[in-house]
Amino acid sequence: MMNSARTPRRIGVLGGMGVEATIALMQRVHAATAAEDDQDHVPMFVDMNPQVPSRIRHLIEKDGPDPGPVLAEMAGRLERAGAQALAMPCNTAHFYAPAIEQRVRIPLLNMPKLACAQVAHGATAGTSVGILASPATNSTGLFQGMLKQVGLGAIYPENETAILATIRRIKKDGPRPADIAVLEDESAALVQRGAGRILVGCTEFSLISKEVQAEVPVSDTLDTLVSAIIAFSGAQQRQTP
Repeated sequence: MMNSARTPRRIGVLGGMGVEATIALMQRVHAATAAEDDQDHVPMFVDMNPQVPSRIRHLIEKDGPDPGPVLAEMAGRLERAGAQALAMPCNTAHFYAPAIEQRVRIPLLNMPKLACAQVAHGATAGTSVGILASPATNSTGLFQGMLKQVGLGAIYPENETAILATIRRIKKDGPRPADIAVLEDESAALVQRGAGRILVGCTEFSLISKEVQAEVPVSDTLDTLVSAIIAFSGAQQRQTP
C-alpha cells in the first residue's frame, strides 16, 4: 500500500462560495492525488455553507452584511473538528483572511497568495498579469498587492460589468460556451494591453479555465490550491505526463 506509514493530515474546507466551485476543488484534489486505495487520499472536512453573506454585496454594492464573522465561525468549527489546515475555494473571500486567521491556530492555505507566488516563477520582473476575477478583488487591491510583493503588476478587464454578469450567470445556471467566449475575449483584450500572463482568479471561472485559450500562459488559482492541499496533507501528487 502506498500510504502504510502514516495518515495524511486533515484539511478543513470553507465551502459554498460557490457550491459548484467547492465540489470542483474536491474533485480536483481527488484526481490529482496518486493513490492505490481510499486510504491514500486527502482527508477533508467540508463546511458547505452557501449562506455566507455575499462578498459582492459587502465589497462592491456596500449594502450587505460582513462575511468575516461567519467565515471566522466556520474556521473555528473546522479546527474543533480536527482540521490541521484550512482551504477556501473563493478568491474574493480571502479579503476576510485576517478575520479567519485571528480565530484559529491552524494555517490558512491562502489561494490567491500562493497563486501569485507561483505565477512569478519563470516570469520576468515587472511582467503584467491579466486577472480574470470578481471586480471586488480589484476594488480591494487583493491581487495587486500580492503580485507587487513578488515583483509583478496586475491588469484587470475594463468591462467589469460583463465579468460580474458572467460570474452571476455561472452561479445561477452553471458554465456555458458563451461564458468561455467572454473569458477569451477579455483575455485577448488584456494581452493587447500588455498582459504577459493570465491568472484565473475566480473559482466560478475555474470551472471552465481548462477551455480558455489565450496567447499567453493561463494559470488557475484553484489548481494552485489543489497542489497546496496535497502537499500539506502529505499525500502524493499524481505526476502528469
